[in-house]
Amino acid sequence: MRRHAVGLLAAAAFGLVVTQAPAADLPRKAPPAYVPPPPPPITWTGCYIGANIGGIFSQGDATFNFVEVSRNNSGFAGGGQIGCDYQFAGGWVIGIRNMFDGTSLSRSRTFVDQFGNTGTADFHNRWFDTLTGRIGYAFAPSWLLYGQGGVAWAKNSADITFNGFDLGSFDRTRTGWTAGGGVEWMFARGWSAFLEGNYMDFGNNDRTVFGNVVCVNGCFFNTHAKAATVLVGVNYRFGWGKAPY
Repeated sequence: MRRHAVGLLAAAAFGLVVTQAPAADLPRKAPPAYVPPPPPPITWTGCYIGANIGGIFSQGDATFNFVEVSRNNSGFAGGGQIGCDYQFAGGWVIGIRNMFDGTSLSRSRTFVDQFGNTGTADFHNRWFDTLTGRIGYAFAPSWLLYGQGGVAWAKNSADITFNGFDLGSFDRTRTGWTAGGGVEWMFARGWSAFLEGNYMDFGNNDRTVFGNVVCVNGCFFNTHAKAATVLVGVNYRFGWGKAPY
């Protein structure tokens, strides 16, 4: 009996070895391949700083002693901007921006009043500054269409000479309003470029000049300035927004 039990035990051990040997020769299953996480979604949320350049086109009406002196002018504009945006779910974007640009606007006009007196007016627009809010829609992941509006300031001056007498410079920082819009493209990680147009209106400015040989009883001077800009620019984006790629 004892020999019989030992034989059974030996046969069982041999069978186990025989069945395990082919299993050990089978190829093992490879671990799953690493799949990198998807890139973060493009968003316009964040702040930025950048530069711009373009053209400025002004139209102004000046009246000196009830003689109208109109002038249209164009020049270059260039400067920088800083702002922040926030994108809501669904593609809507709101933001705020400040832009400061210097200009090359300068124009001289000669006029004759109703009494035959001759004068010369030299007009200059040194710079403009706009503080605007904007609202836009990201119609594609890296494209933003927007409109904007707000407050504008401009440094305007006019140098008047009348019958050979220098009446001085009428220099003033004027306040007005602005509205416009454009399109912006996020073309690389943290970088975007834009093309936009804006209109600025600075209203009427009335001045009366006294104490001059020509203007003993006072000379009336009124100006109304407005301008339009077409600008291209680039922004570097930073802050709490996700990277575009």
